[in-house]
Amino acid sequence: MKNTDDLLAAVLAGEHGPCPDDLVATSVFWLHHGTRLAGGDTTYLNQYVLVRLGGSFGACAFEAGELDPAVCRDASGSSLGALLRAAPRPLRIAALDACLAASRPHREATEAEPVVLPAGPPEVRARARDAAVAGLLDIREGAEVALIGVVNPLVAAIRERGGRPLPCDLNLRATQWGDPVTDDMHEVLERAEAVVATGMTLGNGTFDTIVTRCRERGVPLVVYAQTGSAVARAFLGAGVTALSAEPFPFSQFSAEPTTLYRYRAASRS
Repeated sequence: MKNTDDLLAAVLAGEHGPCPDDLVATSVFWLHHGTRLAGGDTTYLNQYVLVRLGGSFGACAFEAGELDPAVCRDASGSSLGALLRAAPRPLRIAALDACLAASRPHREATEAEPVVLPAGPPEVRARARDAAVAGLLDIREGAEVALIGVVNPLVAAIRERGGRPLPCDLNLRATQWGDPVTDDMHEVLERAEAVVATGMTLGNGTFDTIVTRCRERGVPLVVYAQTGSAVARAFLGAGVTALSAEPFPFSQFSAEPTTLYRYRAASRS
């Protein structure tokens, strides 16, 4: 399996659970929220589309304007097969994520390491989450680490592990500390000794390029996935070295303890 198109075809062929044509999206919903953490000057604006399938959710982040809330009315009750074949890309990825999450929930994956994020305010939970992500990095002191999809606490967590962040984002121009942020993914992919990419790369179509280039260069790739976490898991050992999977509801939507799941390719069964 080389890319998400291959994975999509395999799911449609029934190779990862029941045939999607026999499954129904109980509900499709659209979320838009903003966050500004205390002490920061960045307001993060995120949009998500989610698909519920039985006891699991699939999710995909998307750029502003790509989907309209009317998608909830139009897609709820559709077959997963129909969404996988013809829906706009973010909704296709959310449906794919739902299929993979339903067939093998993170909470039941024996190779996953559960990490409980503490109750508390957003700043406490974000620091704990991003420290868990950075803990998947195995880097030398001073190693350059591409961060594709900038989250300020994750920049700090990479520095705390001795790495030198190379931030890349389509919407931010500087980190909280004034580090310049490039919008040229290829620039940081060629320089980096390790890469951390967010699940948002699945929605904007850059994930396949990142996985391919890391595979070609032999560079470790850690994926930090709230959205598309079950999709990213399918690439463990095939370009993805490690994964922090955070199924819905994401940590920013709760003040109570929630669980993310860490995977490492070496321990995949």
